[in-house]
Amino acid sequence: MIRVLLVDDQQLIRAGLRMLLDAEAGMEVVGEAGDGRTAVTLAAQLVPDVVVMDIRMPGVDGITATSRIMSERPATRVLILTTFGDDDHLYPALQSGACGFLLKDAPPTELLNGIRQAAAGESPFSQDVLRRLVRRAVDARPESPAPVDGLTAREREVLDLVAEGLTNTEIAERLHIGITTVKTHITALMTKTNSPNRVRLALAAHRS
Repeated sequence: MIRVLLVDDQQLIRAGLRMLLDAEAGMEVVGEAGDGRTAVTLAAQLVPDVVVMDIRMPGVDGITATSRIMSERPATRVLILTTFGDDDHLYPALQSGACGFLLKDAPPTELLNGIRQAAAGESPFSQDVLRRLVRRAVDARPESPAPVDGLTAREREVLDLVAEGLTNTEIAERLHIGITTVKTHITALMTKTNSPNRVRLALAAHRS
């Protein structure tokens, strides 16, 4: 069971998210907060696996709250869910310790998969956000592309789809393989490319 804390200053948004998660097997909403200060307090009291965090809130905002939660409980996974996908919100959120960044106009399945990925130690990003992260990293490192050697044909297929911004579930569906197999390939790719996370792995794909 994935224990989830919902943080958003709009009660209607929280109610909709709770209904979505309550209807999903394997997820439990353990609490709600309407501001960052309450979120920090509840994260310490309830010990959720994943905190779904809005950014713009009265008083303590989501970025500050994420930083405080991570300093107190580094094992907690904070997944940003926001309307604002611009760089002024994205990069401070990641620097604060958030493990992923999704936009509120994403389909419900993307949020549900994102929560599962966050709980599993992965870094879920909306596809547009992931592409922008990769593009910015590529622009900042103009040196000649380095080939990625020693990959199997299947690993190359998985790597290409990671570069497109697909989630593990989407990769499994595209290649008609199991989700566990995809995770195995991702782990192998991270080792072979010396990539500590999914963004670096996508960057390695683009640079090669």
